[in-house]
Amino acid sequence: MKSFTVGSNTQSRLDIGLFYGLLVLLVWLPLPLGSNRPWAWGIMELVVFIITIGAVVTYLRTEKLSLSPYKIPILLWTLFLLICILQFIPMPANIVSLLSPQSYHLYSQSMASDFFLSVDSGQSRIMFFKSLAYFMLFVSCLILINSEERLRTLLIAMLVCGSVQALYGTIEVLSGAKHSLIFSLSISESATGSFVYKNHYANFLMICLSAGIGLIVASLQREKPTNNRDWLRSIVSTLLGSKSLIRISLAVMVIALVMSKSRMGNTAFFAAMTLVGLLSLFLIKNRTRGLSILIISMFVIDLFIVSAWFGLDKVQQRLTETSLSQESRDEVVKDAIPIAKDFILTGSGAGSFYSIFPKYKQSEVDSFYDHAHNDYLQTAIEYGLLGFLLLASLISLSLFQALKAMHKRRNSLFRGAAFGCSMAILGMLIHMTVDFPLQAPANAAYFVVLVAISWKLSTLKTRRSRISSSAHS
Repeated sequence: MKSFTVGSNTQSRLDIGLFYGLLVLLVWLPLPLGSNRPWAWGIMELVVFIITIGAVVTYLRTEKLSLSPYKIPILLWTLFLLICILQFIPMPANIVSLLSPQSYHLYSQSMASDFFLSVDSGQSRIMFFKSLAYFMLFVSCLILINSEERLRTLLIAMLVCGSVQALYGTIEVLSGAKHSLIFSLSISESATGSFVYKNHYANFLMICLSAGIGLIVASLQREKPTNNRDWLRSIVSTLLGSKSLIRISLAVMVIALVMSKSRMGNTAFFAAMTLVGLLSLFLIKNRTRGLSILIISMFVIDLFIVSAWFGLDKVQQRLTETSLSQESRDEVVKDAIPIAKDFILTGSGAGSFYSIFPKYKQSEVDSFYDHAHNDYLQTAIEYGLLGFLLLASLISLSLFQALKAMHKRRNSLFRGAAFGCSMAILGMLIHMTVDFPLQAPANAAYFVVLVAISWKLSTLKTRRSRISSSAHS
């Protein structure tokens, strides 16, 4: 009995250590330029592998590992990874000719001895390990986020990381400094935080804002005032109580988001907040008046008051004045569409866009484009129709799971988390139409965490139900 207790305590400490290791990883990811450097995402991959393997081994030893409720997303991930592997392993020329005639043609022209589905097998191999890390992060979240407390802690950690990035980004711009504290990068008029690209920064803030708004929605749903006095007390508590810290953090992030001057970053955030907010009015049963007030206040305070002082008018001006003749992104998309057609089944290879695009470029595009500025198109180009459909199915089903949890779960935290996950997924889907937010590892990792939570919400037990189960056992 004593050895069993010691063993259980050891397992518990390992479990707790792995969860906090996951939190430390999330804190670290945005700091080194959004982890968008080989050495930075190499650290991410190593840490994720250690955490996931540790979690699997720990729960297998206690016979508590059950991933059967998530077999659909795991299957979709596995099939997608299989496509990634097939892209960079050598294949017989006749097989490559059958699956990817254009790849066969390119390798034949170069008199290559080895044939691959990918036109850049080395880069595809690198992208495979990155995709594998995202999958293992997904699995580790399914295992380690196993209670209300951990879910709340994770959302708070994302809120804090977003707030720190927001403060750092705004202070950098307002201070008038010429070089940042992170790798001494040049500071422009747009806030970028510890990221290099303002749109990646804006997308990261959008994800963290979604987590924070989920916490606010959870706190409002917990309270159900029965009369006007209780309702007034709830409003005062929201303005002056502990929830005010979350609200202030959200306001700071909105300020930083607008100061990033990212057109689609701002559009994605406000559009996703509006759409999910409206959907919540229909999906959430027995909703409180506080939820409706929250949605209205987000518009009034953030959009018309706070944002007006920090440059929303400039963002609006850029949106209205930008024409297709001034932008080259539309020309890049136009020239890149034939690539997707030529590599329609298995793609040109993960990470190969920058190497294949020059062969198809016809417009007068002077800048170097290593991404398509449209993640839908780039995914179709690099992974083909098969890979695109697998990822589209995964994200679509994840959004459905989040919306379903918002409708069916009675627990206030679960409803709030579902609101945040729905908002983050929808915001990402909007932002991807004109940019490449998922190419930043920090953004992709945070997004994967919220996608995992979307699935986890259907199986998480409340504190009361866990206590009841323990009592019966």
